[in-house]
Amino acid sequence: MNLSLSEQLTYSTVRIECELKTGGTSTGTGFFFNFLEDKTNNTHVPVVVTNKHVIKNALKGKLIITKANENGEPIDTQHFTLVFDNFESFWKLHPEADIDLCAMPIAPFLNEAAKRGEKLFYIPFTKDLLLTEKQKEELCAIEDVLMIGYPNGIWDSVNNMPIFRKGTTATNPLIDYNGKKEIMIDIAAFPGSSGAPVLIFNEGGYRDKKGNMYWGNSRIILLGVLYAGPQATATGEIIMTPNIQRPIAVSHIPNNLGLVIKSERILELEKLFKQ
Repeated sequence: MNLSLSEQLTYSTVRIECELKTGGTSTGTGFFFNFLEDKTNNTHVPVVVTNKHVIKNALKGKLIITKANENGEPIDTQHFTLVFDNFESFWKLHPEADIDLCAMPIAPFLNEAAKRGEKLFYIPFTKDLLLTEKQKEELCAIEDVLMIGYPNGIWDSVNNMPIFRKGTTATNPLIDYNGKKEIMIDIAAFPGSSGAPVLIFNEGGYRDKKGNMYWGNSRIILLGVLYAGPQATATGEIIMTPNIQRPIAVSHIPNNLGLVIKSERILELEKLFKQ
């Protein structure tokens, strides 16, 4: 199997479908991540990360994961569906109420699939993709970004593939926007994109803030997780709205901006999984 970086990213996310206690439905985005990696013993805790508001009040949930063949290669048109009752209870929430992140361990479900003879295929993000001190020295105030998710619930259901959207940083990624561990990005962030990973992704070359060019070198950095965006109401008021796909009564006009929780916050969830 010889997948390019961009091809690998198509297997990094999962569409989250919820049936709500209110009787409605919603969709959001989750992504695979490895916690507690021990490279010496080749162990880790596989999880799905998303926003708290994506799974809030969810009675039932559904995740669809691509199957793999005997050689461990993806079979894009064959999928394994995980269905959960009392879906909200499976998630571990970030301990700070205003940090809109949560994670669900998936090892038990992967093991159950294996017992049924089903091999599943996904490619998780790891700590290695988080911003390093060296990368901080190279980073520009304006960087191209890539977001992977399911805007308005849209996806390639036949091949179980997400939607890619491109934009730029709207605030300096090295600065905490409004004093929080957040970044604003200039991108079309529609409902359903909540929980989407946001990356700096340069395939084949990039330029650092000093103007140095790195031809032939690809760069991938997990900047953070989309959770909301400023929108204008019909009366002109600007409000921050979670980007989750569910029925609403108020007319909201997107500003094509998105708020991103910095990826360092993801690691704050890891302690919840330590024995």
